Amino acid sequence: MKSFNLKGIFKNYSNYRIKQLKRAIFVNLIEDWSLCTSLPKEVREDLNNRYPLKIKAREVYSKDKRTIKLLLTLDDGLKIESVLMRYKDGRNSVCVSTQVGCPLGCKFCATGKIGFKRNLEWNEIIEQVIYFARLLKKEKGKITNIVFMGMGEPFLNYENVKKSIQILNYKDGFNLGMRRFSISTVGIPKMILKLAEDLPQVNLAISLHAPNDKLRSKLMPINKKYPISIVLKAVDQYIEITNRRVMFEYIMINNVNDKEENAYELAELLKNKLCFINLIPCNKVNDYIPSTKEAVNQFKAILTKNNITVIQRYSFGQDIEAACGQLVGKS
Repeated sequence: MKSFNLKGIFKNYSNYRIKQLKRAIFVNLIEDWSLCTSLPKEVREDLNNRYPLKIKAREVYSKDKRTIKLLLTLDDGLKIESVLMRYKDGRNSVCVSTQVGCPLGCKFCATGKIGFKRNLEWNEIIEQVIYFARLLKKEKGKITNIVFMGMGEPFLNYENVKKSIQILNYKDGFNLGMRRFSISTVGIPKMILKLAEDLPQVNLAISLHAPNDKLRSKLMPINKKYPISIVLKAVDQYIEITNRRVMFEYIMINNVNDKEENAYELAELLKNKLCFINLIPCNKVNDYIPSTKEAVNQFKAILTKNNITVIQRYSFGQDIEAACGQLVGKS
């Protein structure tokens, strides 16, 4: 059975027709072309035959129903996972994947353990968003934020990520504002600067997770290629170009990077930067376990005392392996 294929749809019709099709897909969120009554019957039939809107996926719900994990099967049979997070304040954030697997092998991330299969095409990234948008529409809700924090490193698939954002930002289509997108990266300097030039309104998040090179290299092998000083130099240039605040993500791992001296070192590292720190509870991967509540509170207090803005991330979907670092695309 043929599946959802935005590439084919946008390639084979006139500009006038494509505008109608984009409205049907991104605004009306239809799941069958027969519902697009603005199109001639023969065009609807042709579209259903050549480019059906069916998305092959399976949903898994957390116990509290606030998290939905999507297992999406691609045309070549490979699988990816995406997550919808429903906040109590009404926000609906979709965490999308950009690669099948990941080549970076961060020690605290299950995705890295499965290795790298391939990059996702821009339409496969958008497909994840459309599925959840359709689901929310049935509940009279809508997507408010999209975060590129799922499987893979977004900056290693930059062109497809950029195109997916541009299409989802299209004012006569999905029309999600640029500041509603966030990209999380391990810190690839030239791509940080490229983002500043191409998409300056998109939010940047840096996966830091350690305050020194020795510890970060142990957790994240990519640090040997791009040490902290090089990443921070690119971040400083990004801030100078965009005047945007940068988020530094810091996963809290018990007795690994959560000691008092780590907090003081981190505060010194980020002193006087236009940034804030997002403390993330570690999810059990390999031998790593989350920091104790007391350790997190102490870590946060030290940062706050040193004038670093800190937030703590609520961990969505741990019971369905949908939280940070748990996505592996398994059946």
